[in-house]
Amino acid sequence: MTFQEKMEQYAELTVHVGLNVQKGQIILINTTTDTVEFTRLVVKKAYEAGAKRVHVNYADPVHTRDHYELAPDEAFNEYPEWSVVQRDEIIKTGGSFLWIDAEDPDLLTGIPTKRLSDSQKSAGKALENYRQAVGSDKIAWSIIAIPSKKWAEKVFPDLESDQQIEALWNAIFKTVRIGEGDAVQKWTDHVEHLETRAAQLNEKRFAKLHYTAPGTDLTISLPEKHLWLTGAAKTPQGNSFIANMPTEEVYTVPAKYGVEGFVRNTKPLVYQGNIIDDFTLTFEKGKIVKAEAGVGQELLDEMIQSDEGAAYLGEVALVPHESPISDANILFYNTLFDENASNHLAIGDSYPTCYEGARDLERTQLESIGLNTSIVHEDFMIGSGEMSIDGIYEDGSSEPVFRNGNWAF
Repeated sequence: MTFQEKMEQYAELTVHVGLNVQKGQIILINTTTDTVEFTRLVVKKAYEAGAKRVHVNYADPVHTRDHYELAPDEAFNEYPEWSVVQRDEIIKTGGSFLWIDAEDPDLLTGIPTKRLSDSQKSAGKALENYRQAVGSDKIAWSIIAIPSKKWAEKVFPDLESDQQIEALWNAIFKTVRIGEGDAVQKWTDHVEHLETRAAQLNEKRFAKLHYTAPGTDLTISLPEKHLWLTGAAKTPQGNSFIANMPTEEVYTVPAKYGVEGFVRNTKPLVYQGNIIDDFTLTFEKGKIVKAEAGVGQELLDEMIQSDEGAAYLGEVALVPHESPISDANILFYNTLFDENASNHLAIGDSYPTCYEGARDLERTQLESIGLNTSIVHEDFMIGSGEMSIDGIYEDGSSEPVFRNGNWAF
């Protein structure tokens, strides 16, 4: 299969499996100027699938850097109303959202932390309706990625410049099952496997999960009505989509006030164009009471203080250490990939779809049943080949879930 054929197949997969574009839909794509050629392919495939209109928002990384360096302070306390209206229209008309990520992991290194934090807060507040629609799968949405020069340099610093982009393309193709036969069928089989794992966990009805690994001793309580889900989701109209491509996880929601102990990251967290690494979080009654980082301490502190919910967990995700992305032994410096190579948790907002009957609840109602809400939702990786997880039942008995980083059943 030629490179162009792989690109075509990736675009097909994005449109027909990731978004599952329906006839008459409006599609909004958010991406960067590094993706123009591939984005054109996706746009064409979307129209061929029956889309009524495909709009693309291109961000130039150079412009983004200039904005954070040179704009006045007040610019970071505002969010453009036209951008809010644009997204609300997509939601109102039953459209879908696609992100094509190619960002430089170090894009905003050196930018004052307050600017990054203020920008995060203003966007989070302004896009409340959008975040709720995405978080509850009321519309179809998907995130994929393709290489950019800066990103490829970060991932493969030891390769020659002309080899870096090619190496990252090949790595991405492998993670999304491109070039190994019928990619759509391979995704169908893969999702079926993940759904089987989720069903097994839902049958067990664990009350808690206990994680142990070097630097980690953490207990997470699960709500009585928790649901284990996979990256394969459905809109209220029954249209399936894959939110993250790649995806290797099964995930659920923790009880907001039921997290105790400490956990250490095992891969860097790329947040707001900066790297946070070598950090340990300590929890008491669900809340982060201590956060210590070797890299990015100030930004970590700002993230946790974004709002009241940013100091609590919103997601628990299980990914075996022996999985395609992990086995590639590549640090992608991109959460979309790195979270699918490792058990991970998310600081901040929870997914109401992971709680029986909560999908259509208002934010205040989610709080009343013990689910966390926040303008933040940031995944961080904690898994390794040394991690064990035990599922604890309501009566106090336990069962191995993970041993040496992999499924124990």
